Amino acid sequence: MPLLDATMGIVDAEGFRPATLETDRGPVQARFYPVPDGELAVLWVGGVGGGFDSPARGLYPRLSADFTADGISSLRLRFRDSRDLGEAVYDVLCGLSFLSRQGIHHVALVGHSFGGAVAIQAAASNRGAVCTVVTLATQCYGTDPVGDLSCPILLIHGEADEILPASCSIHVHRKAGEPKKLVLVPGTGHALEEASEAVCREVRDWLKTYLLER
Repeated sequence: MPLLDATMGIVDAEGFRPATLETDRGPVQARFYPVPDGELAVLWVGGVGGGFDSPARGLYPRLSADFTADGISSLRLRFRDSRDLGEAVYDVLCGLSFLSRQGIHHVALVGHSFGGAVAIQAAASNRGAVCTVVTLATQCYGTDPVGDLSCPILLIHGEADEILPASCSIHVHRKAGEPKKLVLVPGTGHALEEASEAVCREVRDWLKTYLLER
């Protein structure tokens, strides 16, 4: 994967180091929550809204900070183009290459909405490093490679999703191999804000299981 170089700034007040991943298709902005000598990480991506998107009332920065106490680093990526699936997958693969350069070879991928399809495709393209995938209110388009995954997958979707119906995650879950888990949350919309604490528990427990107990 053509990750040409990476530069990192000083640690921010929120506990991350701003990072720029230099690729042959342009720079990818990231936020890295490092753990000294860590070998485990979660790579988090948002949806078509772009930026450092996070569902469930700041789920990504919250768990990124919490996981450092468990020896798990985090990398949050901002897509160069949050509407181009192929380019977004490329960004995630560059993120995996960046983590590999930090000595991290066991990674979980988490994606919201559009990012769910990105995480699935990236995991299917890099089976060696990815231990598990978590999708949050995923879209259907671009998720066909889920049947090729060799790792566990957790799918969470709000039953009151006004953007992408819960049937999207149901469809993806049907096509996925074991181990897999589908969580449908009543009364919860696309951003999963109404059940943010329950979503946080589900994601935290799943990631700890498949990273720490792999």
